[in-house]
This record gives sequence, C-alpha cells and structure tokens, in this order.
Amino acid sequence: MANDTGLDARLKRIEEIVAALDSDTLDLDEALALFEEGVAHLGHAREMLRKTELRVEELIGPEGDAVEEMSVRDEGEAEGADG
Repeated sequence: MANDTGLDARLKRIEEIVAALDSDTLDLDEALALFEEGVAHLGHAREMLRKTELRVEELIGPEGDAVEEMSVRDEGEAEGADG
C-alpha cells in the first residue's frame, strides 16, 4: 500500500491480509507481521470512522436536529413561494 491511506484502501488491505492468513502458506513470523499490519490498519480505519462520525454529528447535531430543521424550513419556503 504505497501512499493510498484512505479508508477503502485500508479495508482492501485488511481483506488481503485476512486472505493471506487463511491460506496457511505463511510461516509464523510472516503471519505475525501481517497480523500486526492488519491490526494497525484496523486501528487507523476505526479512527477515520470515529472522526467522520464526530464531523457528521457536528454538522447535523446528535439527534439530527439540523436535518429536521432544514426540512421544515424548506417546506415552508416552498409553500410561501406558491402562495
């Protein structure tokens, strides 16, 4: 995995690691190294998802208040434009 450290790339690499570990062709040291790499990718992916979740909550509020307010406001503006 060169410089591509996005979530999709990390998940793809984790899948590759799981497949390699399932293959039973690795010696113990190789398997442990891949396992460590997978755990690191998993930690980074979780952190990326956590930050994204916090950002979404920041934008819409923890209860989705901003989305509900926008929907009500948009409907009211549409009714005002018709009448």
